[in-house]
Amino acid sequence: MGWQNMLRESSTQAEELAAAMNLSEQDVQAMNEILDKYPMKIPEYYRSLIDFSDPQDPIRKMAIPEVSEFQCEGTEDTSGECSNTVIQGMQHKYGQTALILSTNQCAMYCRHCFRKRMVGSSSDEIASQLGEMADYVSRHQEITNILISGGDSFLNSTAVIRKYLEIFTQIDHLDFIRFGTRVPVVLPQRITEDQELLDCLEQYSAKKQLFVITQFNHPKELTLEAKKAIDALLKRRIVVRNQTVLLKGVNDDPQVLGELFSKLTRFGVTPYYIFQCRPALGVKNQFQVPLRRGYEIVEAAKQMQNGQGKSVRYCLSHVTGKIEILGGMPSGEMLFKYHQAKYSEDASRIFTVDVENDQCWLDFDDPHKEAVVA
Repeated sequence: MGWQNMLRESSTQAEELAAAMNLSEQDVQAMNEILDKYPMKIPEYYRSLIDFSDPQDPIRKMAIPEVSEFQCEGTEDTSGECSNTVIQGMQHKYGQTALILSTNQCAMYCRHCFRKRMVGSSSDEIASQLGEMADYVSRHQEITNILISGGDSFLNSTAVIRKYLEIFTQIDHLDFIRFGTRVPVVLPQRITEDQELLDCLEQYSAKKQLFVITQFNHPKELTLEAKKAIDALLKRRIVVRNQTVLLKGVNDDPQVLGELFSKLTRFGVTPYYIFQCRPALGVKNQFQVPLRRGYEIVEAAKQMQNGQGKSVRYCLSHVTGKIEILGGMPSGEMLFKYHQAKYSEDASRIFTVDVENDQCWLDFDDPHKEAVVA
């Protein structure tokens, strides 16, 4: 079919799913009301992974909207991205890393996306001044890597990807360049069928180390097609690493998560983060798992792994930094550590919080006011 055609033929309206899901006219209307605010896009390839006979199918949950998305709880910007923006489309929250929002488009619009405020709709936060961003990175010698994200960085044209690489591989103090993309998961043909993209990546991986940071959330996503895309990247000296999101009803089971980690390492992909699902508007009521239960699930899954799988860290991306969830204390409190911190005084800081059994997030802006140093 070709990846471009797969993308063009993506399911975007409720009517396209009505027959497969046995939707009534009222169901179609309700779904389309959600899609007016939070768009849907499901490429034919990813749609083929859905078991429509199973309402609890994990692929279905990640791709198809639920009424719970319309419940008005959560926040639009859970980790303070707007406050860390230094140029439109570029954030500088952590000293060594600059993050670029290169597009608001994705191959598939995940229902758990924490950037629902912009993905598929608003372009207000998207990068437009590439030269100005390159100048900023050049002037800030502390920046050792850039993360090109979005949306999905691999939904940029190959010409745009080449332009990013041409400019940033010339900056000496950058050690590597990362691409944040779910293309290997939801549309691997974008990689395997596009020789121009592969040639571009191979050319610039010889100049600067490239990483692809992807997001496999369930073993069903690790298909033969996905493996071909991963192999094509690995063949070109590109390191592939995975960030999973812990999602209720998708992978909040030790056996499922354990199988995912094991299969990733078998495919040559290092699972290095599992993130707590953020309380984003349109996500909070559908996918969040309580922190205490999440820790138990992650630890049980890690016990099934070899050394590579055991390296995964359970973290949450908080407004104050990337916080690792270390577990429970004899006192009943939970132990946390700043893996990365927005403020220098928090660097590597360990602290405890009295977490309720149903609590899914750390609800503070200033940890010095709420947390107790362990």
